[in-house]
Amino acid sequence: MKARLIAVGERAPAWVADGFAEYRKRLSHWLPLELIEIEPGLRGKGRDAARATADEGARVMAAIPKGALVVALEVRGKVWSSEQLAQRMETWRSAGRDLCFLIGGPEGHAPEVLARADEQWSFGPLTLPHMLVRLVLAEQLYRANAMLANHPYHRA
Repeated sequence: MKARLIAVGERAPAWVADGFAEYRKRLSHWLPLELIEIEPGLRGKGRDAARATADEGARVMAAIPKGALVVALEVRGKVWSSEQLAQRMETWRSAGRDLCFLIGGPEGHAPEVLARADEQWSFGPLTLPHMLVRLVLAEQLYRANAMLANHPYHRA
């Protein structure tokens, strides 16, 4: 099983990119994780934010691998503890499909992206910078896989 993170936004700050790279490396033997960055839609004065979200949505949809199980990061999604995420990971593994995680742009996901998602996951009511969500996602995937492998990383 492989995973792909499709994220709207380009050029993460170095500290985010470094942290993501560290967890991606740690995760590599359990769940290879590929990052696909999607160019944000044009926003600003005189521009339509809904059009920007729709443009992002089209690019995200085009990047989703055929047959992948899609999990959209969404504020209105289900909140999982780390232990619950490990249980979800076990279920996803048994499904035998590659995983695809989606992080939207400033206004969230386009409706067709949410309709395509098999599941919606929320990190809770906190508002987080989307670049930071990449790092938190990678760390939590590492934690869940470490738990499943009885690795001592998770000590709860």
